[in-house]
Amino acid sequence: MPAAGRNSFEEARPLSRPPFHGPREECGIFGIYGHPEAAKLTYFGLYALQHRGQESAGIVVSDGRAVRGHKAMGLVSEVFDEPTLAGLSGHLAVGHVRYSTTGSSVVQNAQPFCVTHSGCTLAVAHNGNLVNARSIRRELEDKGSIFQTTMDSEIIVHLLAKAAHRGQDEAIRAAMACIQGAYSVVMLSEDRLIGFRDPRGFRPLVLGRMNGGAYVLASETCALDLIQARYVRDIEPGEVVVIDAKGLRSFQGAEAESRALCIFEFIYFARPDSNIFGQNVYGVRKALGAALAREARVSADFVMPFPDSGNYAAVGFAQESGLPLELAVIRNHYVGRTFIQPSQSMRDFSVRIKLNPARDVIRGKRVVIVEDSIVRGTTSRTRVRAMREAGAKEITMVVSCPPIRHPCFYGIDFADPHELIAAQKDVEEIRRYLELDGLHYLGIDAMLRAVGGPGDRFCLACFNGNYPLPVEEGAGKFQLEGRAAP
Repeated sequence: MPAAGRNSFEEARPLSRPPFHGPREECGIFGIYGHPEAAKLTYFGLYALQHRGQESAGIVVSDGRAVRGHKAMGLVSEVFDEPTLAGLSGHLAVGHVRYSTTGSSVVQNAQPFCVTHSGCTLAVAHNGNLVNARSIRRELEDKGSIFQTTMDSEIIVHLLAKAAHRGQDEAIRAAMACIQGAYSVVMLSEDRLIGFRDPRGFRPLVLGRMNGGAYVLASETCALDLIQARYVRDIEPGEVVVIDAKGLRSFQGAEAESRALCIFEFIYFARPDSNIFGQNVYGVRKALGAALAREARVSADFVMPFPDSGNYAAVGFAQESGLPLELAVIRNHYVGRTFIQPSQSMRDFSVRIKLNPARDVIRGKRVVIVEDSIVRGTTSRTRVRAMREAGAKEITMVVSCPPIRHPCFYGIDFADPHELIAAQKDVEEIRRYLELDGLHYLGIDAMLRAVGGPGDRFCLACFNGNYPLPVEEGAGKFQLEGRAAP
C-alpha cells in the first residue's frame, strides 16, 4: 500500500475477462462497521457475492481517521492476497464486486468509488442502474463538475458533495431526490457506515449483526452466513441507515413508492442459499420448476438441468411431474479464467470446455432440459447440439420464466432488444432456431404465483414491457463525447 498521504488508494493492473454466457447483473456490495478485521471479513463477504460480478473487486477501509483502499480487475481471490489485506487496517469497510452495465470495463470504473471533498472522504459502492444518469451528468458538467469515470455511480458522489454544506443526512436526501432508477448503496466516511436503497426496492440490501456487535450490510444473506452474522432485516425501500460509534439509526431518505422488486433475482441472480425480499431463493426456484411441470406436461424418460443455473427448477419440475431427475451434463469445476485458445476447427470450445454430456445416459433417450432463462439463444443452441451429438432421441426444453422480450434498464445487462432472441422471434421460431423438438416457457401468472405474488410487488418489464420508471434515451450505457463506453 502506498504510504504517502492521509488517504491512499491502490489500483492494480487489469486481468483478462472470461467468456460469460448468461445474463449479467451489475454488482454485489458489502459493508461492515465495528470489527478489527473489517477488511478480511469484507473479503469473505465479497467472496460469497462473487456470482453478482466477476469483472472487478475492491475494498476500502477506515480506522476512524485515515481511509485506504485497493481495487483491480479480476475475481476477489485474484485481486486480494494476505499482504494486501494486512495493509487495509481499520474497523469499518465497504466492498464491491462488479460487472459493468453502465460504464466501461476498466479499472478506473472499479468500485468502491472514492473522493475527498471539504476534508471528508467518501467511498461509495453501488448496485443497480440510474435511468436519468445522462441528464444529471450533463447538468453537473455544465456547472463545472469533473468526472473521473463513465459510471453512473459517480453521479451519486457528486450530488452528495454538492449538498454537503447541509449536513450528511440532508445531502443523502438531496441526492435521493435527484436520482431515479435502481440503487442499493453502501458507503463509508472516516467514522461511519451508511446504506440506502431506492424508493421502489429494485435491488436487495440486508442488515446483519455479528455476535461481537459489528453491523453488516450486504446484497444477499449468503454473505452474512459466511461470516456468521445474524440476519436482522431488509433495508426498506427509500430507507437510510447510519452506523457509527453511537450505534445504528435510520431515517427515510425518500418516500417509498410502489414496489418494483427485480423478479430476476429469484430466477437467476441470487444464490439459492440466500433469502431475497423475504423469501428463500432455493424454495422459489423449486416452486418455479413445479409450476412449469403443471403447465408443460411432457412425456419423457428423464428431466435434467444444464448446471448450474437450471438445477433447482429442475428439482421442482421432476418432483411435480414424477419424472426421474438425471444430472446428465457434467460441469468442469476447474475451468479457470484463462486457457490456451483452441484452433478454429474446435468450434464452440469455450462452451464445451465447461459442460460435457454423459453420453451413455443420454443415448436413445427422450430428454426434458430445464433452463432458468434464454436471453440470446446462442449458448442454448450449442448445448442442444451437443445433446444431439450424444445421441438424445428427443429434446424438449422448458424455461422457468416467460420470454425475455424487452430490455432492462435497472441493472441487468440486456439493454439492447436486438440481443434478445424473444424480441426477434416467436416461440415456434425460437424452437426451430434452438433445434428442439419442443419448447415451453412459464407463463407470467404462473410465475407470480410461484414467487408468492402479488404481481404489483415485482418489476416485470423485461417480460411485458411495463416499465415502473420512465427511462431517458441512452440509459443503458453512457455515450461519451466522441466515443461510446464499451
